[in-house]
Amino acid sequence: MSQTLCTRTLGTRDVYGDVLVRLGQQNPNIVVLDADLSCSTRTEKFAKAFPDRFFNLGIAEQDMISTAAGLAAFGKIPFVSTFAVFATGRAWDQIRQSICYSMQNVKIVATHAGITVGEDSATHQANEDIALMRSLPNMNIIVPADGIETEKALEYLVHDKNPVYVRLSRCKFPVILDSDYVFQKGKAVLLEEGSEATIIAIGIMVSRALRACEMLKKEGLSTRLLNMSTVKPIDQQAIVAAAEETGCIVTAEEHSVIGGLGSAVAEIISERCPVPLKRIGLNDCFGISGDAEKLLTYYGLTAEAIAQAVKDVVARKRKRN
Repeated sequence: MSQTLCTRTLGTRDVYGDVLVRLGQQNPNIVVLDADLSCSTRTEKFAKAFPDRFFNLGIAEQDMISTAAGLAAFGKIPFVSTFAVFATGRAWDQIRQSICYSMQNVKIVATHAGITVGEDSATHQANEDIALMRSLPNMNIIVPADGIETEKALEYLVHDKNPVYVRLSRCKFPVILDSDYVFQKGKAVLLEEGSEATIIAIGIMVSRALRACEMLKKEGLSTRLLNMSTVKPIDQQAIVAAAEETGCIVTAEEHSVIGGLGSAVAEIISERCPVPLKRIGLNDCFGISGDAEKLLTYYGLTAEAIAQAVKDVVARKRKRN
């Protein structure tokens, strides 16, 4: 399979707002909770369509999570939204105790993740949220690669009764997948065939990884690309196959290299098939205030950086062989 990068962009939070309304029309058990940020998270669309099924808990994220768990215990399907830094950090204890330990069917759909929050600065840029959610038993984690996958994942999750964290962005980024794409939890999506190296990416970095593949192809380097949108449960089989068949891996995420996608991949290959690995992400630091695109460049989250990382791991592989 070879994927062409589309020039059309979509905001994953914008898609979320639209899909919520459609799902609400189909399922009367869906309720939505927000922490006084419904304009930014786009849940205000659901609030206008179904005011009796929308609850603004104010700036009280812990109460919002606990309330969602209670609603789920009585058969409702709560979608809970706020900025990622508040959803995962401020309410971590409630997520652990009331949702994960109790196995409640709550969908935490957080927007404004990563450094592309931009000018809101380090206090609002969640670069540790995947690590926080990965550490919790029973928690599933989905990071859609584009607006299409956001829509398909949300449709799937209505019928999935596991706790889930869905990580969405503030900014818009390119559409990658076709409209007939079928989301499968726990399955990597092969976007590019390749034999000499593998890139595994999530979220906004998938489109950048696709550009990196195009750049490397022009240089004669055959690179596989996997969209690992389900970070937990992760597709171990696809990761091990990539390690065995291509011999080196680069991961790319708009998140800290500690505890996120790169860590998950490193854990698997270190036990099952050790190969050269390079993790693209934030290197144990906080973000800064600035334009989202400029921040991505500043922190090395670019197609060029991914391509160079591939060249580096291929060199290490060849030297080892």
